[in-house]
Amino acid sequence: MTTKTVLNWINVLVLIASAASPAQAPPELQAKLSAEIKHLEPFGTDSQVVGAVKAYNATTPSAEAKSMTNEKWHQLTLFDPFVRSIGKNPLSEYLKTKRDDVIVKIFVSGADGGKAGFDAKTEHWTHKGMPKHEVPMSGKTWIGTVKLDDSTGLQLIQVGLPVLDRGKPIGSIVFGLRTDKLR
Repeated sequence: MTTKTVLNWINVLVLIASAASPAQAPPELQAKLSAEIKHLEPFGTDSQVVGAVKAYNATTPSAEAKSMTNEKWHQLTLFDPFVRSIGKNPLSEYLKTKRDDVIVKIFVSGADGGKAGFDAKTEHWTHKGMPKHEVPMSGKTWIGTVKLDDSTGLQLIQVGLPVLDRGKPIGSIVFGLRTDKLR
């Protein structure tokens, strides 16, 4: 085994180990978060989500998508044609119908970490290399820490789930959940 291979395996193990469990959430949220995750899990096999991610993964990225970085993405406005093309696609329109009192953010990434759809423009174009994408790509659930969300001003906790096609992870779906509204 080469040094590069060993380092890649170490990175994968670190990402898997960083997958949080509801037991790592603040004690007062553990039971509610566990219940909410059970409620969210079907999104990972939802036919509209899976179909859109499969189509995203099968499509050759545009020149704009290939050259997109998180820095470039962050500077784009909501009215930028590239942002609008994703924000108005069928998956994004579907995700917008799934928001409720608890779910205030949803975004779906393809295998490469790029955005297949979102309910509102995300801070990052890609989450490749970040646990919120990589842990779900290993087939596991990722749970973030409770944070004050800049865009909403609310205390949220993010949960990342794998998008599964016949049991195989093909992308990730991340939810921003209001901690004060968990069921």
